Amino acid sequence: MTKLRTALLAGALSALTFGGAFAQTAAEAPAAATEYTPSSGQEGKDVVWVPTAQALVDRMLEMAKVTKDDYLVDLGSGDGRTVITAAKRGVRAHGVEFNPDMVALSRKAAKAEGVAETATFEQGDIFETDFSKASVVTLFLLTELNIRLRPTILEMRPGTRVVSNSFDMGDWQPDETAQAASGCSSFCRALKWVVPAKVEGEWRLDGGALRLSQKYQMLTGALVKDGKSTPITEAKMNGAEITFTAEGKRYTGRVDGAAMSGTVEGGGAWSATQNQT
Repeated sequence: MTKLRTALLAGALSALTFGGAFAQTAAEAPAAATEYTPSSGQEGKDVVWVPTAQALVDRMLEMAKVTKDDYLVDLGSGDGRTVITAAKRGVRAHGVEFNPDMVALSRKAAKAEGVAETATFEQGDIFETDFSKASVVTLFLLTELNIRLRPTILEMRPGTRVVSNSFDMGDWQPDETAQAASGCSSFCRALKWVVPAKVEGEWRLDGGALRLSQKYQMLTGALVKDGKSTPITEAKMNGAEITFTAEGKRYTGRVDGAAMSGTVEGGGAWSATQNQT
C-alpha cells in the first residue's frame, strides 16, 4: 500500500463528519436494507474513497470561478457531491466513477436535489474517458494518478481550469492554492492549475524576434531587437494570456494559435507570429 493511499485511509475516519445537507442525504440518512450506502475508507479501483468536505467542494468551485457557461467534469466523482454542487450553481457538470453503485447513488441524489438534467454521471475508467470538452476538471486522486492524467490535461484547450483536492501534479506547480475556510477537518487544501497555451519556439516581431522556452506555464527566453538580445523575466502563461518583462517594460498579450498580440506598459502595441518548422 502506498504512503499516499495510507494518507487517505488515515483521513477516512475524520471524513465521516464532512459535508452539509447533501452529504447527510447521500450518506447518513437511514437506508433501506437493499440500499447501497458507501463508507469512508472503502476500497476503490485506484484509491480508497473519502468524501470531500462540502466546505472544500465550495472552495474548489470558487477557485475555478465556474459560471453557467462552463462544463465541469469530475474524475472519480464518488457520491457525486462535487457534480451536484456545481449543477446547483447553474453549471453543466458530469461525473466519471468506476463504482456502478456510486453512480446509481449519485444519480438518485441528483434527482432528489432537482438537478438530474445538468448533473450527469457515467460508470467508467477515468483513464479511458474522453473529457477533452471540459472547461473545468476537478480531482481527488493521488499525486501518482494526477501525473498519469497530466499529459492528457496539458493537451486540453488553453484556459481550462483544473482543481485538485490536496494532491499535486508533480513538478507542474499550481497557479493557486487555498484552504477551506471552515467545516473541514482533513484533506482541506485545494490546488488550481490553468492549462497553458504552447508557445515554445521563435516568434517573429516587427524588427526582431521573441525566443521562448517553456516548462508548463513558466517561460524563459529573450527579446531580440536591432541585433540586441535581452533576457525576458517574470514570464508566464495564464491559459492563452502571456506576460513578460524586457528592457524594463511589461508586455502583456494573448496567444491565438500561431499568432500573439498585446500591449506594452507605457503605451504601444506589439504582435508576433510563430516561425513554423
